[in-house]
Amino acid sequence: MIEPDFLSTTRTAYDTWAAPYAELFANGLEDFPLDRAMLAAFAAFVRADGGGPVADLGCGPGHVTSLLDSLGLDVSGIDLSPEMIALARAARPDLRFEVGSMTALDLADGTLAAALARYSIIHTPPEQLPRICAEFHRVLAPGGHLLLAFQAHDDPSELAESFDHKVALAYRWSPDRVAALLTEAGFTEKARLVRAPLEDERQFPHAHLLLTRTPA
Repeated sequence: MIEPDFLSTTRTAYDTWAAPYAELFANGLEDFPLDRAMLAAFAAFVRADGGGPVADLGCGPGHVTSLLDSLGLDVSGIDLSPEMIALARAARPDLRFEVGSMTALDLADGTLAAALARYSIIHTPPEQLPRICAEFHRVLAPGGHLLLAFQAHDDPSELAESFDHKVALAYRWSPDRVAALLTEAGFTEKARLVRAPLEDERQFPHAHLLLTRTPA
């Protein structure tokens, strides 16, 4: 199967930026209290349902994977970039990290209790997003939890707006439109948070969507 161009371009870019990216986020999410609150809520839902395997999709160097581990989740990381995975394994050799793509996860149907995709969809061309939503649905068990985070825009007439990301071409997403796509894919929205940018972030709002795979 021929790989879509956006995957190879994104992989090459993040392989190049892996070391400075890991250094940039070395302090985890200490400066992002609202983001941490959404991750804590996500973890609480997973634990309340008895736990189970959790995948951090687009885990990068593993800083959020490590946070989810500290919140009591049985978490592993998956990322498109081999260099990112090498850094994650070096930092946390006790956790599981694998190279993979959200377009075709090497996971059996319904095997995950939960999945996190934190800023992992931002390099996805808009026409590819329904495919990724379907893949989230495939790998999650009924009732499984999904948390997405992404740069947002507030025009619901447009699914995505491109912007010049430092690493590779990226997209801001309409929270309403992304939630609608996930509803069509078989999810139920539980909560959302849209926060203002912090002082050192680009002047875009940031959205977090917490959803559950609708039981059959």
